Amino acid sequence: MPAEIFVDASTASVSVSAGLRYAELASELHRQGWALEAMASLPHISAAGAISTGTHGSGDATGTLSSAVRAVELVGPDGELRRLERGDVDFDGSVVAVGALGILARITLDLVPTYNIHQDIYLDLRWDSVYGNFDALTSAAYSVSMFTRWNEAGVYQAWLKAKSDTAPSDLFGAQPGTETQHMLDGAAVEGVTQQLGVPGPWHERLPHFRASHNPSRGDELQSEYFLPRENALEGMDAMRSLASQMAGVIQTSEIRSMRSDDLWLSGAYGRDTVAFHFTWVGDTDAVYALLPAMEELLLPLGARPHWGKCFVAERESLAPLYSRWDDFMVLRSRIDPEAKFANAWTQRVFG
Repeated sequence: MPAEIFVDASTASVSVSAGLRYAELASELHRQGWALEAMASLPHISAAGAISTGTHGSGDATGTLSSAVRAVELVGPDGELRRLERGDVDFDGSVVAVGALGILARITLDLVPTYNIHQDIYLDLRWDSVYGNFDALTSAAYSVSMFTRWNEAGVYQAWLKAKSDTAPSDLFGAQPGTETQHMLDGAAVEGVTQQLGVPGPWHERLPHFRASHNPSRGDELQSEYFLPRENALEGMDAMRSLASQMAGVIQTSEIRSMRSDDLWLSGAYGRDTVAFHFTWVGDTDAVYALLPAMEELLLPLGARPHWGKCFVAERESLAPLYSRWDDFMVLRSRIDPEAKFANAWTQRVFG
């Protein structure tokens, strides 16, 4: 389908083909003087995929990418095009919907005026500083990412992306990096976005990786769990208890925050959220052998798995995590009564 971007300055919104990648969308928005509130770590992903799975950036006051959606157009099981706008009865159940309600054809997103960001890296943040200053850390910049392997080294890198003119001289004992850093050992730093406090356009700083390069290392698996903010420290305790089991398969883990939203299947639905992201080596058997132990600790804390990443939980464990789960099941049955959009994954997750 054609790649189309239509900016409506009168409503501060953009209508975009759902398959368009964020890198292309962001570049055009910036050219016209506009911006998105958030970007994910990877600008390589499509708007449809990111929004349908509740993918996000970072920031205490920043919502998921799907929270910027003000309208969706879906091709339903009958082949008809349906448009839903924010405020419509079915809207909140139809944005983060993992493809179960139809094929996203077009999305309308909220915009803000374009802005600049500078990115600073801090090294060697101890666990006691993380626990003792968690709220101050996650609010220390517009976007904050803390990288750890859950071992005694603590947070070995913290990436702060800020709109302000200056960066802290230290971050609760962590010192500013003086060279460009990659969060993965031995990975090429040419692939990460500009650091060292050099200001630049939002879309060239909020992602971790440059659109022109392979993100991360490329050969990897990922998992992520969204916790209620009030349970974040307990969740960190749980993951630290598994550090030795993770050691052979983890490349890095990232701690990020986001504000709550109203989208029924969003990881941030109804609560301010802290997400634990995991970048694994590309060993499927080893990763899936570890996930049950992680979920045994995290799901009782209210952790919701990221829909687009690796997890093992099934309907019985997932349904209690979402207060609008039953409403989504009713909506799905009404929109797709013959289950044309069902597959093995939806059978496992939804029944």
